[in-house]
Amino acid sequence: MVKSYHYSESEWREECSPFSVNPCSIYVLKAEVSYSSSIMIFLLNKCYGVDSASSVFVESSKMFKSLREEESNKVLLRARFYINKTIALVYGILEMMMASELHGFPMLLGSKKQSFNTNTILPSSFSGSRVNLVHSKNAVSGFPLGKILSDNTRRNRAKRFLATSTLADVANDFKALQSPILAGPKADPKTVASIILGGGAGTRLFPLTQRRAKPAVPIGGCYRLVDIPMSNCINSGINKIFILTQFNSQSLNRHIAQTYTLGNGINFGGGFVEVLAATQTPGESGNEWFQGTADAVRKFLWLFEDAEFKNIENILILCGDQLYRMDYMELVQKHIDSCADISVSCLPVNGSRASDFGLVKVDERGRIRQFLEKPNGELLRSMHVDTSVFGLSVQEAREFPYIASMGIYVFKIDVLIKLLRGRYPNANDFGSEVIPMAAKDFNVQACLFGGYWEDIGTIKSFFDANLALMDQPPNFQLYDQSKPIFTCPRFLPPTKMEKCQVINSLISEGCFLRECNIEHSIVGIRTRLDSGVQLKDTMMMGADYYQTEAEIAALLAAGNVPIGIGKDSKIVNCIIDKNARIGKNVIIANKENVKEADRPSEGFYIRSGITVILKDSVIKNGTII
Repeated sequence: MVKSYHYSESEWREECSPFSVNPCSIYVLKAEVSYSSSIMIFLLNKCYGVDSASSVFVESSKMFKSLREEESNKVLLRARFYINKTIALVYGILEMMMASELHGFPMLLGSKKQSFNTNTILPSSFSGSRVNLVHSKNAVSGFPLGKILSDNTRRNRAKRFLATSTLADVANDFKALQSPILAGPKADPKTVASIILGGGAGTRLFPLTQRRAKPAVPIGGCYRLVDIPMSNCINSGINKIFILTQFNSQSLNRHIAQTYTLGNGINFGGGFVEVLAATQTPGESGNEWFQGTADAVRKFLWLFEDAEFKNIENILILCGDQLYRMDYMELVQKHIDSCADISVSCLPVNGSRASDFGLVKVDERGRIRQFLEKPNGELLRSMHVDTSVFGLSVQEAREFPYIASMGIYVFKIDVLIKLLRGRYPNANDFGSEVIPMAAKDFNVQACLFGGYWEDIGTIKSFFDANLALMDQPPNFQLYDQSKPIFTCPRFLPPTKMEKCQVINSLISEGCFLRECNIEHSIVGIRTRLDSGVQLKDTMMMGADYYQTEAEIAALLAAGNVPIGIGKDSKIVNCIIDKNARIGKNVIIANKENVKEADRPSEGFYIRSGITVILKDSVIKNGTII
């Protein structure tokens, strides 16, 4: 005899009511997936009768319709989270039907209904209910299914002998429903505003940030770091963009003003790019500058309370010092579909890099349960996770056992305001304070990013990311016509080369190259290389302006050094900042393999073994570094 538990009609209604704490997916199935609904109705009819099934669906459908009309998603807030629980109940019904078929008494309406309803269904977390077959034998094969066999053996044998059953098709349909199926509204770029964080001091990128903000650091010969998130926003259709600045913001402000006008004063579909400089407001406590990323956003929350932004539903928080290409609307869509309060873009990393990032631990539904900023030692080992839950292969999961935050967040606007003003008014940083605390009380979802991403936080990472642009093929492709990287239009002429040998390098526009050898290097805009120059593994940022032939001749005649690199100079493993003047017969090779050195009076620093020639510096003829 089949013995198990049964949900009464009132209990079933309570579990599936749109007003319950745990919204049930059953009415979502009815409203969103008609085919799945028909299967569910079939099962309910078999198990509970027509009246019970119909009443549940009619009531649920009405409530769902009214919610959609009111554009409210409060009731659906946790629907995705509890989908698997409801599917488990369906599995329970399926297993009872399987067991009944095995024992030769199909569950039919009528005379069998009463005896069936006296039994009950046990819900389980994932695999469905467990059918207790005690002292019984399979009606077809005679195999015992009672206590003398283990639970797994009984279940496996029962399922094996149902291979030809019509119920197997139904079971397969429901197996396909194990993944969340709640489809939220389609993400609309008009309801999204992005905030690019560009105010950090950039101490790890010094001396490149000596006179500029991190997002203004040149990259790839003709771009700046801020062009990456800006281009991603534009390519994603997001045209409401704020840029927060604080340190050395002059060059960043100029670049934004010259590049991203969005129509030069003409209404560009309601879009804008606005620089929000750090300010001190009279009356506010302390009159302090930005204390961190979260504090910077907090000080401008008042903007989103204006009627102009009444349609903004989600805020995208971005960093201005990363190299990647992403469709932000895909991230926002995942955020909406998962009914998340906060979504964190993440990627798998190996153990050698894990301690450089904020790491997250997630449950089987992708919800972040723990967040640690740059852990080490035992704390690092405690963040080890099975990354195969995100779809990685077994081998990839072994290689990348940690999940790192990319510092890219999506917040519901009301949640962002509640957190920064109400819950955590003294929290200054998103990564180390706001996200870890919010994960305890809010639905914070991890969204895995599968593309190339590099944090440009140090001189070494900046140097390596630039040289990696010349890999074949490169991990980050500059030549993507469908998703271009935008920058300031300079209207420069083509580069002129005379008897040069160029191997695996990037040459920007407007350069003059004469009888030189360039290997695995980036040559920035307006660069001048004289005859005999040899460049290898070098990143040149170029120049902001040209010197005329007459000016160059006058400087050389006076024993001075013009902008560019003079005759017969040899440079290896070097970053050359803008407008640098390097004379004749100069050798920059760091042959002694010095790791760190500060020589500002001589025009250079060494960081991680990489020589950095300062902006506007002069390296005299014959210098050896």
